Amino acid sequence: MKRSLTLLALTLCAAVPAMADQALATAKNCMACHAVDKKLVGPSYKDVAAKYKGDKTAVDKLAAKVIKGGSGTWGPVAMPPNPQVNDAEAKKLVAWVLTQK
Repeated sequence: MKRSLTLLALTLCAAVPAMADQALATAKNCMACHAVDKKLVGPSYKDVAAKYKGDKTAVDKLAAKVIKGGSGTWGPVAMPPNPQVNDAEAKKLVAWVLTQK
């Protein structure tokens, strides 16, 4: 019984950060144009993670793009600037996006 409770607690602890970052993405309106596993207006987060896998500059580069907007990387539709997202939030969101598989 103790082992089952420990396993459950560890599972819940591992899931909370992922959900918290998805909650932040929802709160900051990212999910209006992006989804974890399918293309909407913008690319899926899984596609972004795959494209930038192994890129040590990705967090800073993509965090700046979240805040300032950008175009040309994923096609003709530009990503608008998101001034409601501060630098720390942008880095947290990008770090989470890059963990998607």
